[in-house]
Amino acid sequence: MTQAQAAMQPYHVPTPPGVIVKRVLTYIALILLTVVVIMPVFFLVMASLRLESQWMQYPIVILPKEPQWSNYVKAVDPQYNFFKLVGNTLQISLPATVLTVASSALSGYAFARLHSPGKRALFILVLSMMMVPGMVTIIPNFMLFSKIGLTDTYWPWYLWGISGSAFHIFLFRQFFSTISRDLEDAATVDGCGRFRTFWQIFLPLSGPVIATSAIFHFQWTWGSWFVPNIFLSANKTTLGVAVSRYYVNPNGQPIYTLQMAATVLYILPMLIIFLFAQKHIVQGIATTGLKG
Repeated sequence: MTQAQAAMQPYHVPTPPGVIVKRVLTYIALILLTVVVIMPVFFLVMASLRLESQWMQYPIVILPKEPQWSNYVKAVDPQYNFFKLVGNTLQISLPATVLTVASSALSGYAFARLHSPGKRALFILVLSMMMVPGMVTIIPNFMLFSKIGLTDTYWPWYLWGISGSAFHIFLFRQFFSTISRDLEDAATVDGCGRFRTFWQIFLPLSGPVIATSAIFHFQWTWGSWFVPNIFLSANKTTLGVAVSRYYVNPNGQPIYTLQMAATVLYILPMLIIFLFAQKHIVQGIATTGLKG
């Protein structure tokens, strides 16, 4: 190799030993954290594949020698109304998600772009609602909807959706604050009103935060147990409530293997959605922190 060729070769700077050790420790910590997160799901799946007689067996059977895949077939048997319960849950989750995202986007746009007296104080009040636990407001909500005859219906979720969510309003407000004002000024010059500017300029640019808000709210509604258990009767209840209520034998004793199988089917859609949408979730959360 000539001297000129040697000079053209890329120069590799050796990685300091301290950096290598730091990376190795980081990877080990991430692997251990992943194992901690995955283990409960692993044990749930293994428990759903046991025989019912193995549930109380000692020593505990972790890996069944003959996995009982038929437990999943039994879990969706018509006697348990599995698919009807899925339909009930979707009747709550889908409309509530659409309404919440739409109303929160409008509120976030107003807080980010409109100017009015007391806007800052009102935004602080909205953020303060994030600090109030849901358990504190559930009884007043139940009393209110009971007075107007909306218990045992899905209307409470729809009305909550119309009123928006403090968390989603915050996400949209932060995201809309990062959009250049030049776009808004250009739309105003072209004769766009406030709503048309929001609809044609801001909303098409807010794909990541829309996806993040929709995924989060759908997961929260789909996974809710306490609120449907209070507001809905057995005929209209959701799958999350029914898993612990319906899978029992004639003596009223829980059929644990079927409960576990139904639980796996219950959380499976959420796992799939998260795996395919995690890029949008990370992007949506990251972009909302660019401007305060």
